[in-house]
Amino acid sequence: MSETARTDGALASLARFCHRRRRLVLLAWILGVIAVAVLGFGYGAPGDNSAGGDSDSAKAQALIEEHFPERQGDTLTLAIKADEGIDDPAARQRIEAVIADLDASPVTGPLVSPYRDETLVTHDRRIARMTVPLTDKDAAKEAIVVLVDTVKDASGDGVTLGLAGQKAEKAETPPQGSAESVGLLAAAVILFIAFGSLVAMGLPIVTAVLAIVGGLALMKLVGYLVPSPDFTVVLASMIGLGVGIDYALFIVTRYKDALHEGDDPESATVKAITTAGRAVLFAGTTVVIALMGLLVMEQRLMTGVAVSTSVIVLVTMLAAVTLLPAFLGFTGHRINALRLPRRTARRTSGNRRTLAERWAAVVQRRPLVAAVLSTAVLLVLAAPMLSMRLSLPDASVQPHDRSSHISYEILSEGFGPGYGAPLIFAAENTDLHAVAEIVGDTDGVAYATPPQPSADGRAVIFMAFPETGYQDEATTDLVHRLRDEVLPGASTARIYIGGPNAATIDMAETTQSRLPLMIAVVIFLSLLLLIAMVRSVTIAIQAAVMNLLSIGAAYGVVVAVVQWGWLGSALGFPTTMPVATWVPMMMFPVLFGLSMDYQVFLTSRVREEYERTGDTRAAVSRGLAGTAKVITAAAAIMIAVFTTSLLGPDIAVKQGGLGMAVAVLIDATIVRMILVPAVMELCGKANWWMPGRRKPRAAPAPQVRVAEEVGV
Repeated sequence: MSETARTDGALASLARFCHRRRRLVLLAWILGVIAVAVLGFGYGAPGDNSAGGDSDSAKAQALIEEHFPERQGDTLTLAIKADEGIDDPAARQRIEAVIADLDASPVTGPLVSPYRDETLVTHDRRIARMTVPLTDKDAAKEAIVVLVDTVKDASGDGVTLGLAGQKAEKAETPPQGSAESVGLLAAAVILFIAFGSLVAMGLPIVTAVLAIVGGLALMKLVGYLVPSPDFTVVLASMIGLGVGIDYALFIVTRYKDALHEGDDPESATVKAITTAGRAVLFAGTTVVIALMGLLVMEQRLMTGVAVSTSVIVLVTMLAAVTLLPAFLGFTGHRINALRLPRRTARRTSGNRRTLAERWAAVVQRRPLVAAVLSTAVLLVLAAPMLSMRLSLPDASVQPHDRSSHISYEILSEGFGPGYGAPLIFAAENTDLHAVAEIVGDTDGVAYATPPQPSADGRAVIFMAFPETGYQDEATTDLVHRLRDEVLPGASTARIYIGGPNAATIDMAETTQSRLPLMIAVVIFLSLLLLIAMVRSVTIAIQAAVMNLLSIGAAYGVVVAVVQWGWLGSALGFPTTMPVATWVPMMMFPVLFGLSMDYQVFLTSRVREEYERTGDTRAAVSRGLAGTAKVITAAAAIMIAVFTTSLLGPDIAVKQGGLGMAVAVLIDATIVRMILVPAVMELCGKANWWMPGRRKPRAAPAPQVRVAEEVGV
């Protein structure tokens, strides 16, 4: 018995069991999701944004944590601006009241008022700053929100106050809110239009939602083994919602077709799972393999993202082949109940071609022109990618009404833009006074603080503030110059440069250096899987090249919008900024996996038609016609889900959602509708080249049942 036959037999048995024991399966899923949700959401691991690694900044942080335990707690910075000066009686009364409120908080340590330290005030005494130490590095978000609100409420009447710091930024960032709900509503509308039935529309959504709830809770528990950053929850929700609904869409479509062909509900369920369900397992496996490519980056944050999002995809796959068959057992022939009113279709000739077939004929008449023009469009869209800069969002790129951005503007005006980008120099068993003076005199450095020894006398640190801001390229150049030229000449001791700014720079450089390796690994593994599925080296190579073009175009659009500012404000980006470091890393594996899914759905159908007729042109035309509707609906759902991230508050997540929505749009239109049929037409019989393979038989190969693979 072949491997394919054994797989189909196992899937058939699973589908039959889930259909017949649907009450048991549904009860098991509901109880299982409730149990995991209670454990995961109640006792799951919190988000962990620490980068780790062996970079220069990571070593500096490790040294600080070992020898300066008092600095492990986060600090906030209160920025003060008084139009009449901070010594104006009315302004002073307001400022001192805020300082008293902050000092009285149970989460803050001793405060040094700018009225007691002249170094905290500008020469004109209009702007001042104050450090607000936190006594607990794990201070609750609610406690920080109180501090932020206190500062906001005190602003006015010529006094402007802002509270900055990573804890403050996180505390005042609103929850994702209705973004996922909007995406779910958009998906429901698309499914209702595609299926024309409320029941058929509801099954994919209910299946996906249950899978996402269980997957997110399980992801929280897995976080104890592999920590993941805070943004993983939003990202995993988007991916889970998109693939969960898409996978259920393919199976429900195949189930409806089987009923239409005369099968009873149980037989239709078995047929849907052994065909479209098998394609879903392949599709999900492709996405998981692509996500695991993030492990090549050797970054703690990305390892957590890879494992967590893979958990979501695996749970949605399991739901598609177990929970959905149970739902189909309940619906039976009522899958088309509560139908959308439709106009009576006009009678047409049986030989009349569909719109997709007519479009394929247009492309096939001029395949070279279509291939060249579509490739040129993709290359033009990808061109901005060459100027991509990576960083992480800070207060300077946040919405201008947030307290952290107000603080950034005040401090930049009074103490220079580099005040928000401090560099921390750390070393063991050495005197850094001479080094601090040399660093302070370096071009690009505004000033350096005096060195401070640790309590155990085994380490020393000092800070230097650049003349340029956190996101400025000049700041990155300064860090390189200090590491490569200034410090080696200033001391023979090993001195590390750390701090949030240096950590961001190190992460961006690691990403740029290892991203090509990750891309190569993902492409190689996906090619092997695709060759095994479609049994054609040519088609697998075509898929890899086309997917690279579509993802490159998406990268280019993200750079043009985020970094260059084209339509940036209209899409919810407050200002121009570098691309968030994790965005290109995350976009590639997710999009490559999804693109491979669509490639398989299309080329599998084309291959079956070719093996039946031996005519590439007819095979491409019929394959495109047979898959256009389901691929279009699946892509539309993905685009809707990813686009709704633009409604959320997280700048980096908005960048990722924009890039993935653009990539899916490009893939479903320019690539699948133009480039694929054009290139396959040009390649002709070479499309099916496979070393050692015999000439295709007239009858379709038993392993490949495309309409079944695709679920249409």
